[in-house]
Formats: sequence, structure tokens, C-alpha cells
Amino acid sequence: MATGTDQVVGFGLVAISLIIFTYYTAWVILLPFIDSQHVIHKYFLPRAYAVAIPLAVGLLLLLFVGLFITYVMLKNQRVTKKAQ
Repeated sequence: MATGTDQVVGFGLVAISLIIFTYYTAWVILLPFIDSQHVIHKYFLPRAYAVAIPLAVGLLLLLFVGLFITYVMLKNQRVTKKAQ
């Protein structure tokens, strides 16, 4: 069973994810159909960042996954050598 703290943290993560998803969806899908002089454009970054930010986040994610796998494999290799 999840404790109250776990539920609050989970709810917070879901809420943040929903906000990011809604912002990104409006930025990428809806904003191109709104006149570029409209006041709503000041709340969004330039369109070039719509590709650059997810690309950078994806590359960082791949980097951390690769580092984690390398760490686990090296640690496992050391343990195996000590056992022999």
C-alpha cells in the first residue's frame, strides 16, 4: 500500500506531466494556427525550441541510461572477478 506521502508525490508528478503535456501540445499544435501578432505568443518560446528542447532532453536521457548500464556492468564484472 502507498503511504500518504507517496500518493502526494505521485499526484504531483502526474500534475506536472499533465501541465507540460498541455503546454507543449498547445505550443506545437495550436500556436501555428494563431496569428503571430496575437498576445498569446508572448507566453511561448520561439518555435525552434519545440524541437531543440525535446532533442536535448532525449540525448540526456540516453546519456544517463548508458552511464547507468555501464556502471552496473562494471560493478557486476568486479563482483564476478572477486567470486572466482
